[in-house]
Amino acid sequence: MSLTRRVSTSLPQVIGFANRSFKSLRFPGQSLDSSSSSVLTHGIHVFQCPDAVGIVAKLSDCIASKGGNILGADVFVPENKRVFYSRSQFIFDPVKWPREQMDEDFNNLSKMFNAMRSVVRVPDQDPKYKIAVLASKQDHCLVDLLHGWQDGRLPVDITCVISNHDRGSNTHVIRFLERHGIPYHYLRTTKENKREGDILELVPNTDFLVLARYMQILSGNFLRSYGKDVINIHHGLLPSFKGGNPSRQAFDAGVKLIGATSHFVTEELDAGPIIEQMVERVSHRDNLLSFVQKSENLEKQCLAKAIKSYCELRVLPYEGKKTVLF
Repeated sequence: MSLTRRVSTSLPQVIGFANRSFKSLRFPGQSLDSSSSSVLTHGIHVFQCPDAVGIVAKLSDCIASKGGNILGADVFVPENKRVFYSRSQFIFDPVKWPREQMDEDFNNLSKMFNAMRSVVRVPDQDPKYKIAVLASKQDHCLVDLLHGWQDGRLPVDITCVISNHDRGSNTHVIRFLERHGIPYHYLRTTKENKREGDILELVPNTDFLVLARYMQILSGNFLRSYGKDVINIHHGLLPSFKGGNPSRQAFDAGVKLIGATSHFVTEELDAGPIIEQMVERVSHRDNLLSFVQKSENLEKQCLAKAIKSYCELRVLPYEGKKTVLF
């Protein structure tokens, strides 16, 4: 009998909730005109622990006992691994279940099951993740991230943009950054000096870094010193064409399927755990221009989706070089 299980549940009373604001939700039986009724808030909890009997029941009881209501739960237990992963979405009354109490309740649950990871997030109450974006000359991923931040599609605050390319004051990127008060730091790099110390001085208060086509290799010393996650976008399906002008290499090779890969950065080049991958077909009818455009569009979409998944606690480490993506 297979031990692998993946459970996805949603409660009938919240069917169609995606078309409404969480702030408009109320528990069944609550009066809509009652002055004492509280606005409900959306919460997310991810859990990783050794597999055991009764984890789902205890998770559900932890939320329900405080008047919370589970909207959806996703569980994964890999075959023969004896490890449990889950991600739960729920609504709750912050008056009845204060944020500090919530942290304490989930912490007690973590101790009960010797959890390796237990993270709770309340998007309406918790600060957005702070990120710094590193980019080189190519603008497409950087511009897409800036516009995604401006439109509210990406739940992050961009603290600064760091680049080894000196953009002119009249470029679209610089005008955008100045208009929104986001600092731009040009750090000229050489083969002998990657300016990693200067980068570290600029990012101490960030939650993670994003490499938006940053054409420099970050050293193991940098990664250890920073100590937090770094998300990269790669110009193909790993492993793929490496070195300079990958689109030209793939085009000349007559490939029929192109892709993009977003992954965590590790000391081993382009070998970090994969977060997201996207593909698109190309054909002999594509010229180099349409080929490059398709490739860049994939990179933009893949990187944005990876960042969004990370901020929504959908990405968990799995077996060192893999990820669980809920």
